[in-house]
Amino acid sequence: MAFSVAVAGASGYAGGELLRILAEHPDFEVRTVTANQSAGRPLIALQPQLRSLAHLNLVETTTENLAGHDVVFLALPHGKSGEIAATLDPATLVVDCGADHRLEREGDWAAFYGGEYYGAWSYAVPELPFGGGKQRDRLVGATRIAAPGCNASAVSLALAPGIRAGVIEEADIVAVLAVGPSGAGKNLKPMYLASEILGSANPYAVGGTHRHIPEIQQNLRAAGASAPTVSFTPILVPMSRGILATSTARIVPGTTAVQIREAWESAYADEPFVHVLPDGVVPRTADVLGANTALIGLAIDEAAGRVVTVLALDNLYKGTAGAAIQSANIALGLPETTGLTVNGVAP
Repeated sequence: MAFSVAVAGASGYAGGELLRILAEHPDFEVRTVTANQSAGRPLIALQPQLRSLAHLNLVETTTENLAGHDVVFLALPHGKSGEIAATLDPATLVVDCGADHRLEREGDWAAFYGGEYYGAWSYAVPELPFGGGKQRDRLVGATRIAAPGCNASAVSLALAPGIRAGVIEEADIVAVLAVGPSGAGKNLKPMYLASEILGSANPYAVGGTHRHIPEIQQNLRAAGASAPTVSFTPILVPMSRGILATSTARIVPGTTAVQIREAWESAYADEPFVHVLPDGVVPRTADVLGANTALIGLAIDEAAGRVVTVLALDNLYKGTAGAAIQSANIALGLPETTGLTVNGVAP
């Protein structure tokens, strides 16, 4: 029998991507979709690509409408998912695709988000190191799961193996990301308009202000760092979806090239969705669109004494919705890969 599912925030980009994947998932049945301003409208009026879900109508995002389902996915702005999650049955599997339950330190939340702090849930990047194992171990049987920030998961997946293996230093980490504007949601701000983005690259949140920085630091601490420092600069580029993250770190003196590559290859050797590419090969965002894969190119800049990683992922799929569904599979005891694809869309 299929698990009954509700998706809150179904009119947005993250909600739409959740529904696109869930529509083909053999063990999930989407029964309820909610929104706020769009409540009362057919889902297909807001998500016309979801033809197989044309029978669903958007209802208001309330506890009453979300109650009674086996699984609830929340794709709501930060501050909103925490409020609604607190009212849901503790036995229900709730997966928050917003930011409200990602950060373990209340001080980090206050510094980068503000407002009420709702506490941290199990983190939905199964492949990341945690203690002596991986985050996957914390997801088994979980009923509360926090999906990652897409940028944070990209940088963390790119660098965590080096931290865990002790081949890169935790200070002076630098990450520059080319990102598509869909990561900001359906946000009616001038910086996201096509007339502002087309033909231009637009840096934002420069100088240590981006909200994903404490999340990256938290993930690197879980991999073994004590007080990592991260210089993080995202750049909006004219592609609707995708992240290309170039992250670099100083090599620990005495470390060989063989040891460096072994750190990454051994970390992800058995992972179905995170792949380290052969020496000399780097990924493109085009290689991962519409897939739950993260592809990592690895290089050594000997003159600078740094490891260079280039990671590509689809911010809406692997960066958000795919990670949420992958983690829900684990929590429910389903095969982790169920309903998810490694095959992208090209051209």
